[in-house]
Amino acid sequence: MSQGPTSSNVVLVGKKPVMNYVLATLTLLNQGVPEIVVKARGRAIGKAVDTVEIVRNRFLPDKVVVRDIRIGSQVVTSAEGRQSRVSTIEIIISKKD
Repeated sequence: MSQGPTSSNVVLVGKKPVMNYVLATLTLLNQGVPEIVVKARGRAIGKAVDTVEIVRNRFLPDKVVVRDIRIGSQVVTSAEGRQSRVSTIEIIISKKD
């Protein structure tokens, strides 16, 4: 994934329920963070997309815009030493100007 955004504006999506990430995103927006990066990889990519869509359509309709979407892949080494390629996504959102 790209380097640049600080950890204070990043929401890492994983195994928790989607609403946990929605709450984290809304909290950052309400704190005045200008740009939020929602990151996920592998099976969590769907949750990241759901998180952004719930924030955009249900909680803050017409107030949040998707600035950029970056996709890519990473090589991950398992505990057994096997390497596999995992898809990644970064969705950058901010409040409308």
